[in-house]
Amino acid sequence: MKSLLFICAILTVATSHYIPDNFITPIKEVTPTRGQPWPLPQQYAVEQTYFIIQPSNFSFSYTGGCDLLNDAMQRYLKVMFQDGCSGSSSLNTQPKKIKNMGINSLGQLNSLYVWIPGACEKYPYEDMDEQYLIKVNTPDYQNQALLYATTVWGALRGLETFSQLVYQIQPGVFAINTSTVLDFPRFSYRGLLLDTSRHFIPVPLILQNLDAMAQTKMNVFHWHIVDDPSFPYVSKTFPDLSEKGAFNPKTHIYSQKDVADVIEYGRQRGIRVLAEFDTPGHTLSWGKGQSNLLTPCYKEQTPNGEFGPIDPTNPSSYTFLKAFLSEIGTVFPENYIHLGGDEVSFDCWKSNPNITAFMKKHGFGSDYSKLEQYYMQNLLDIVKSLNKSYIVWQEVFDNGVQVKPDTVIHVWKDGYKSELAKVTAAGYKTILSSCWYLNYINYGTDWPQYYNCDPYDFKGSRKKRILGIGGEAEWGNMLMDPMS
Repeated sequence: MKSLLFICAILTVATSHYIPDNFITPIKEVTPTRGQPWPLPQQYAVEQTYFIIQPSNFSFSYTGGCDLLNDAMQRYLKVMFQDGCSGSSSLNTQPKKIKNMGINSLGQLNSLYVWIPGACEKYPYEDMDEQYLIKVNTPDYQNQALLYATTVWGALRGLETFSQLVYQIQPGVFAINTSTVLDFPRFSYRGLLLDTSRHFIPVPLILQNLDAMAQTKMNVFHWHIVDDPSFPYVSKTFPDLSEKGAFNPKTHIYSQKDVADVIEYGRQRGIRVLAEFDTPGHTLSWGKGQSNLLTPCYKEQTPNGEFGPIDPTNPSSYTFLKAFLSEIGTVFPENYIHLGGDEVSFDCWKSNPNITAFMKKHGFGSDYSKLEQYYMQNLLDIVKSLNKSYIVWQEVFDNGVQVKPDTVIHVWKDGYKSELAKVTAAGYKTILSSCWYLNYINYGTDWPQYYNCDPYDFKGSRKKRILGIGGEAEWGNMLMDPMS
């Protein structure tokens, strides 16, 4: 499948790497911004007048009693008042006597009033309300600062933006301009996929990625946790899967505590953790710890020792999948499970005489997409019985599998505009990833192509377009870290 992983360290490019003679890198002088939010909010107004903030005198004013928000406010106090690039905090710095504050200074701001009328929800979820409003010295809120959101999730996004509005003007002294921000997401699904099977990513690096997601207000961590190369997830029900399928069953695994820690870290930042267990293909590592799961491949009517996708004709395959996915449904609170379904090679199925006999018995003829459909329908029924929803890669739709109406189709290949038109015309929700394969390394400026890609940029009625629930960036299989 797509080799998808986060590049979480600085890559040093050797000077011996070939660069074409005619390659010219455009260099533009850019003045760094101070006290401006990114991504830009839906509405943002700023004036030249500003408040001085002394970290030791500043606090959040909130009486709602939501632990999630209380923890976030303590976290953002540290984030806001980092002393330059050193990373050290100015929170405990004694207040300084400031001279020459300038004609635009409004004096000191000592608090941000946080108002959340909604309940303290526990886990982030699909279509959660993330809207927020920030007022700093507005006509109706003079010499004060307000953050208003109807939910804790909106408050988290607002705290992130407020922390970006604060900027350092001298060591230990910060400022914030008169500002108004009204913000809400264009898409309810804003995801980042990490592949931890092709290269193992230690938990601390995963958490760093979640911090980066929170900074950019992304809200879905798509955890492509297992694949052909390795099975690092430690299953309570089937421990042999990681014991025999991981790169190293002691060091390159994700224990139940590790998974819980990632989920909790994401929860505290309003990030859903979506687990992907890709089947029936991309399952070679599964077969090492679960006998009779994969299809034996044949050559001239004799097993050749190789294995293909999960055997869709064996009832024990579905018994295993139901037990395994039942566990996943309890470990991951997220409503969706990503079921994969991409790049299923039919070659091994075609070679296996038992599969051929099954095809004949069920009237499938030589159309192996019908066998894939048979498998996927059984799989979707299992997931539905667990009261979970499902996402599949676009091949499931492309191969004519008659999936259920509530299936979400994940588009990742080229030609995404026509694919989105077909998927939405068929009535399905969709996630787009085609534009944002961040593992593809290019020379020169490549950011414009990421920013210019619009999930709504395809032919279709407005009704069809609004079924699109967002985009997802993919990180590829290069990782600079000793653990990999």
